Amino acid sequence: MIGQDHIWNAIAIKVTDTRFTSGDVMLAGRLLEPVDADETTPLIIYAHGSENAGWIGSSRDPYQMVGRGISVFVYDKRGTGLSEGKYSQNFPRLADDLAAAAAEAKRIAGGRFGRVGLVGLSQGGWVAPLAAEKAQADFIVIGYGLVADIREEDADQVQKELRDAGYDASVLGLARAITDVTARIAASQYTDGLDELAEIQRRYSSKEWFPLIRGSYTGVFLNSSVDDLREHGVPQFNDLDIDWTLEPMSVLRGVKVPQLWVLADEDREAPIDLTLQRLQTLRNEGSEIDITIFSNTDHGMWEYDQASDGTRDYLRITAGYYDLIADYIKGRSRGVYGRSASVEGN
Repeated sequence: MIGQDHIWNAIAIKVTDTRFTSGDVMLAGRLLEPVDADETTPLIIYAHGSENAGWIGSSRDPYQMVGRGISVFVYDKRGTGLSEGKYSQNFPRLADDLAAAAAEAKRIAGGRFGRVGLVGLSQGGWVAPLAAEKAQADFIVIGYGLVADIREEDADQVQKELRDAGYDASVLGLARAITDVTARIAASQYTDGLDELAEIQRRYSSKEWFPLIRGSYTGVFLNSSVDDLREHGVPQFNDLDIDWTLEPMSVLRGVKVPQLWVLADEDREAPIDLTLQRLQTLRNEGSEIDITIFSNTDHGMWEYDQASDGTRDYLRITAGYYDLIADYIKGRSRGVYGRSASVEGN
């Protein structure tokens, strides 16, 4: 019951739990199917985000799709939930896991599916394109993902944080120089840039904008002792096994199937400006990409109320988001979905 006004009855679905291997790691998965699934029913496989918790039985998204007549395979990433292995943010390795999940989904679904797609959310937006060919996907859907590498994501987050706080180009320029240094620190595993970080801390730590910087990792570096970074790094980052060589445009140029990108225009974790520019470039080069942007929406497609100090109270998943994705998967469109707008080509 929601607000004492609406009651939804549970719908019947078929649930099949499984375990499968990716390399030498055992992963846990679950197939959710409409009870009348047949050879025309779309099948999607989710690549979830950077969270280090499993998705089986805990995420709303798979149930939103199966409730709309789509078969869904969800699995716990390596090192999370019921899956074995070590948690990682190595995208090529996670893409291999996603391709293995797609093969397992098709195996246990038998002949009860038609088109097969990959859905990547947040960090999964890097993983799904890497896996598309190996998984033999017919399409991919990306929700609040990026066409940017991790360093660019961090830098753009910092720019948005300070811009939203009202700072002008002079401060934004300083912030860009700071994130150039922290990017070198991150990519070099703390062997390059630490002396410059010490100077940044000395010169700017008393500035009112300094504690507002967070990004993906820059805020952690700025608030860490250089001696500690040199000796120990950052424990929460050290074992992520990030591949810093990935170039997102090269990856997406290799995707030959249709894509839907769904973006939140006020996304603080994944600012959209650079992603939108690059998606338009890929379109102009011939990639088949649909782009939809939801207004006044933050990461995860959350609507929010914003206080005068910039903090946000998150309210609900924006209306139309799940319908848009389900309709795209089914190969149809209703035209307008909530507060969204389609982005036309240049």
